[in-house]
Amino acid sequence: MARAVEKSNMIQPRQAKVSRTVLKKWWNQRYLQFMVLPGILWMIIFNYIPMGGIVIAFKKYKITKTIAEAPWVGFKYFKEFFQDTNFWDIMTNTLGISLLKLVIGFPLPIIFALLINEIRGMKFKKVSQTISYLPHFLSWVVLGGILTSWLSKEGIINDFFMAIHVIKEPISFLGIPKYFWPLALITDSWKELGWGAIIYLAAITSVDQQIYEAATVDGASKFKKIIYITLPSITGTIAIMLILQIAGLMNANFDQMMNLKNQINISRSQVIDTYVYQVGMTNGKYSYATAVGLFKSVIALFLLLIGNTSCKKLLGRSLY
Repeated sequence: MARAVEKSNMIQPRQAKVSRTVLKKWWNQRYLQFMVLPGILWMIIFNYIPMGGIVIAFKKYKITKTIAEAPWVGFKYFKEFFQDTNFWDIMTNTLGISLLKLVIGFPLPIIFALLINEIRGMKFKKVSQTISYLPHFLSWVVLGGILTSWLSKEGIINDFFMAIHVIKEPISFLGIPKYFWPLALITDSWKELGWGAIIYLAAITSVDQQIYEAATVDGASKFKKIIYITLPSITGTIAIMLILQIAGLMNANFDQMMNLKNQINISRSQVIDTYVYQVGMTNGKYSYATAVGLFKSVIALFLLLIGNTSCKKLLGRSLY
């Protein structure tokens, strides 16, 4: 008993010392803390407080009544989604498009950043980088209209392919379901290529130039410098971006899908996000839509854990 009391008396001053250290550190960083405060408040108001609405997924909610008045139905809407005739098509489209963007689209900004970094002419380098990330600032609403026009039978894509004799007659690309996945990959990669490369370029610029100079003295080629110096130096950035990409496999870019899908290609363009919008906002099935959205979020959490664990074992880098 005496030992326990003595141990408790030792712990209390230690805890007080830690508390004083934390407070002192916070006070020294007070200006930075105040700068972060609006972001924290925004997260609490728009991300955490609305999470209370998740309970709708387990209730038979009607917009004319409050959430508290809605009767409990348990996992009814989850079962309905799993038994839906469109379930496998929706999951296949979501994962199929997302995996294409992960396997093919993810390395493209890295390769592009490496190529941009090797350009020695500063004017050409700046112009190339500026042109490459300009599409990022175009809304998918605007871009969807442009692509719909370009990919129509009278569009410039058909004119170009016919001019070089790739096709003999015009094709309605968005009217043929089998073309939708490649089009989703190509258009998304084109739009985000330059913007995604900015992160990797920033990581590359932090690499110590003396390492490159030493490699040059040893006779290393540019390709070997990229393989043995640049890529290992930005492994941490690549790992973090990869983890986030894996966690987002259930997100197939709602804006893109909504603006490129139509009733003809819907068998290959309907993903979870567009399905939630359809059943929730259009059909008014709020509880059902919430259940589907919650299912997607839970899967995304598991994907995040899997991606983080995999990167930690394979690359030695992780988010936590």
